[in-house]
This record gives sequence, structure tokens and C-alpha cells, in this order.
Amino acid sequence: MRPLRYSINITLDGCCDHRAISPDEDMHRHAAENLAQADALLFGRVTYELMEAGWRPFARTGARPDWMEPWMEPFARTIDAAKKYVVSSTLDRVDWNAELVRGDLGTAVQQLKRESGKGLLVGGVKLPLALAELGLIDEYEFVVQPRLAGHGPTLFAGLSKPIDLKLVSRLEFGSGAVALRYAPRR
Repeated sequence: MRPLRYSINITLDGCCDHRAISPDEDMHRHAAENLAQADALLFGRVTYELMEAGWRPFARTGARPDWMEPWMEPFARTIDAAKKYVVSSTLDRVDWNAELVRGDLGTAVQQLKRESGKGLLVGGVKLPLALAELGLIDEYEFVVQPRLAGHGPTLFAGLSKPIDLKLVSRLEFGSGAVALRYAPRR
């Protein structure tokens, strides 16, 4: 059974708005390594559309947009090549090496986890909340940025019951960011 891992950048005050965070070269390298350790990515519609809008144009043209630093290219190539599953009840179709996940979320994700492989990586906010409620996330990674955003959104708002976690690894970056990995206490 392949594990389902969740990874997200957050600020010290818990904000997970991607616009409040400025990942550097180390963060992009770490994110590309996380992607490479998974057989597929699992996104909700909002995260899929956000990632597609940001990273797919480079893959289509090979021309780096003005905002993209050269050190972002490995991440862009890795996310472009990755298999993607998109959980959505509103999208009729997806492309970008993706397929829609329909029906009961728990059943669908359990089926994906039963497939052989290195693992699945989930991102976003709403979908991970639903997966946490179902007890389907095997590892949580919070890349805590040394910044106070002063606003939200925050993670796991509305979680019906606490989930106890145990620290399994910690990685510090030169920027002061810290990647903290946790596994649920079962």
C-alpha cells in the first residue's frame, strides 16, 4: 500500500495563503524532491487550477516567464511530468497528465493507496481536511516559514476531532524555514 503524504508551506502564525510565502531555491528543491518521491499528486480543483496556471505555461513553451527564476525550472519540470489525480465535482475534464476522481472520496483514495508504488502527495487546504477527517493521511509535512502574515487562511479549520501526531523528522533551511514531518499516532 502506498502512503499518502501531505505537504504545505505555512507561516509562523499559521497562514497557508501561497501569496504570503516566498519560497527560495532551497524550498523549491525540497518541493521537487517531495514530488519525485511520489508516484502521483492528489489535488482538489482549486489547487489543481492554481498549479496548472502557474507551472504549465513553462512546460508548454519551454520559455521561462519573467517571474520564474532559473532555479525554479526543476520544480516546474517535475510537477509538469507528474501524474495527477483531481478531486472535483464541478470539472467535466482535466488534462496536464491528470484524471478526475469521482464518487465517494474515501473509497476512491483508498483504491489509489492500494496501488503499488512510492506514494501519493496531496496539497491544498480543503481536500487535506477531508482526507484527515477520514484518517487517510499517513504523513503530514509543514514547512514553517519565518514570517508572520497576520491573516489566513489557516489549516484544518473545522476539523471535527483532534489528530495526535508524532514528529518523525525535522529539516532546517538556511532561510530559517523548518520542514517538520509528522505521522499520526494510531
